[in-house]
Amino acid sequence: MPQYKAPLRDMRFLLNDVFDYTSHYASLSNGGEATPDMVEAILEGAATFCEEVLAPLNLSGDQEGCHFENGNVTTPKGFKEAYKEYVAGGWQGLSHEVKHGGQGLPMSLNLLKAEMMGTANWSFTMYPGLSLGCMNTIMQYGTEAQKDLYMPPLVSGEWTGTMCLTEPQCGTDLGQVKTKAEPVGDGSYKLTGTKIFISAGEHDLADNIIHIVLARLPDAPRGTRGISLFIVPKFLVNADGSVGERNPVVCGSIEHKMGIRASATAVLNFDGAVGYLIAEPNKGLEAMFTFMNTARIGTAVQGVAHAELSYQGSLPYAKERRSMRALSGKKDADHTADALIWHADVRRMLLTQKAVAEGGRAMIYHAAKLADNMVNGVLEGNKAKYEAFDDKLGFYTPILKGFLTEMGLESANLGMQVFGGHGYIKEHGMEQIARDARISTLYEGTTGIQALDLLGRKVLLTTKGKCV
Repeated sequence: MPQYKAPLRDMRFLLNDVFDYTSHYASLSNGGEATPDMVEAILEGAATFCEEVLAPLNLSGDQEGCHFENGNVTTPKGFKEAYKEYVAGGWQGLSHEVKHGGQGLPMSLNLLKAEMMGTANWSFTMYPGLSLGCMNTIMQYGTEAQKDLYMPPLVSGEWTGTMCLTEPQCGTDLGQVKTKAEPVGDGSYKLTGTKIFISAGEHDLADNIIHIVLARLPDAPRGTRGISLFIVPKFLVNADGSVGERNPVVCGSIEHKMGIRASATAVLNFDGAVGYLIAEPNKGLEAMFTFMNTARIGTAVQGVAHAELSYQGSLPYAKERRSMRALSGKKDADHTADALIWHADVRRMLLTQKAVAEGGRAMIYHAAKLADNMVNGVLEGNKAKYEAFDDKLGFYTPILKGFLTEMGLESANLGMQVFGGHGYIKEHGMEQIARDARISTLYEGTTGIQALDLLGRKVLLTTKGKCV
């Protein structure tokens, strides 16, 4: 497995010289604390954590995978300790409000952290990463009581969260959702149904898991206009915030996957599980997708992450491995053969990986500024500002997600190609990067779905024939 080293030089170049993040943060209502010294401390701290704690678990986590027994999931060796260190460092609350225990910094800083974490160990990163969508949904649509009850332990990382959309009969077409929510009469609901492909749906890292679930009320209209959104905790939460009795939401199995094997992908069975309505009845899909733009940026980061890690593996190999003489003439006269890096085709592959990693990173950092302003609109209660930046970010989202994940997969394949037959062997870790990268073009909307979103919604419907 490549020895991960955070690309701080390029990150600093983009932040300081290309996008002038110092001025950007100064313009944000929650950017006052994001001084150059603070940003540098976050970069250095995250880099150390990722290089020394997460990266060493990447290969072993893939080899061991998760264990499932009687509805319980055990993560690979070392993951619990790494997660405790992550929580102790306050990393989960980096970009969440101070009143909930967070540090109140702009969302873009969380993306910088996520890039380093994802490159070091994508499977691990999915556990705290899935909590962000849960937290963001509660932050915008939850009642004050719900925020006070759920946000502090989610922000600290003591609890984690999920987003439960997909069912056996539907993924992208959520109008086919069948999970039912029956009102009990005391303000709560009982949910019955099955959700599949739930990343981090069950694990042993946190004391509780808060599921955000799409379901239908008894009188709901058909299709997407009849879907509501519910908070369904793994363990019920007492009024004082303590963990109560087990809720009947049970993991039926975990998937045996091609890649990201250390990330538990769960089948969740809701058997009359207690849930609480969030947002308006039958408006759940709108609420669920409120922060889908930022979620898909997170998946686009995966393309950059795999391109970067694959490049970090293939570059030193190309410098050390020797084969034949370069067509342009002998390069290493003291050796019987020239290093691979002198061969034009190998240089082409290396430069492609480098271009994808560095160019993709620039695309992400540009979009992250829009995300900062969008979230600022929510925090300020400025609906016009939120909608304006949400529209801008929404246009970039399918481009980022569709393009960067496909190019990240291509870069991972190129990394294997540089290694030749050795790239196909597990001990070098290059084939794991390719396996882990494959899912990025599938979840959070396949590449084809991103194309439909870009052309159908963003170009044709939104512009109504005007210039983009």
